Amino acid sequence: MKISNLKAQRSNGFTLTELLVVIGILIILTSLTVPVFRFFQKESDLNNSAEEIVNILRLAQSKTLASEGASQYGLYFDNTTSPHQYTIFKGNDYVFRDTSFDDIHKLPESVEIYEISLGGGSELFFNRITGNATPAGYLKIRLINDYSKTKNIYIESSGLVSFLNTSSPVNGRVTDSRHVHFTLGWSIQNATNLKFNFPNIPQTEIVDMADYFNIGKTEFNWQRTFVVDGVDQEFRIHTHLLDVSQTLLCIHRDRNDGKNNQEVIIYIVDGGVDKDIAHYLADVDDTVNVEFFGGIMEIQ
Repeated sequence: MKISNLKAQRSNGFTLTELLVVIGILIILTSLTVPVFRFFQKESDLNNSAEEIVNILRLAQSKTLASEGASQYGLYFDNTTSPHQYTIFKGNDYVFRDTSFDDIHKLPESVEIYEISLGGGSELFFNRITGNATPAGYLKIRLINDYSKTKNIYIESSGLVSFLNTSSPVNGRVTDSRHVHFTLGWSIQNATNLKFNFPNIPQTEIVDMADYFNIGKTEFNWQRTFVVDGVDQEFRIHTHLLDVSQTLLCIHRDRNDGKNNQEVIIYIVDGGVDKDIAHYLADVDDTVNVEFFGGIMEIQ
């Protein structure tokens, strides 16, 4: 009777030892599967983030082509926040945008923006007529805990956005892209005018700089198109660094779409002196030379 009762008890349940073995196996399996799940979840975060950035870029282009709010739209990428984020904004300049239209998108905690190549800045916008992007460039994102896992997003001057770089490099630069840095060695905080001399026409354009400094004059940001001999001459000039003693100046001049075909000398008028900075030639290579007050020039 005792033996049969013991057998009956064993058939109705597990012993403590058996339960501990099962629990141990479950713990081991869980410890093996959770890291794998987390890895695939993070990789999914990276892929989804890249897809979302591409879609938001295309959305900004669509809103621009539709002339929504009678304006252009662009994106600004910020890798100084935590987590990193990007903003679709109304206007052709993030600093002077209409902030009431800002649409901010935050990246997952596992993903970061590790390289931005947009003409030396962190923003771009689309043209209302053509949908072209200014400036062209690329953005790179990656997993914070695995730098080998990356995604690249390319924005061509035509407005095409993709994960493939289809631009043809010329001398290590994107075709027809002209983006030049000038470390001046002096401050433009007291400068009064920009001056553009087109010697072959001849034609001179003068711009009052006052309205394009921010409060405190720690940043300068200007953009305009001049018509010279019937052709658009489009420039953007802004600073990456500006204080009382130094200026890192950036000049954008893109030869795409047949524009910017004229030789031009660019000056900054400071203390009543026309300080020559850059001299662009009209040759097929679009040669740019640094002038006397241009300091150290770097072609990006």
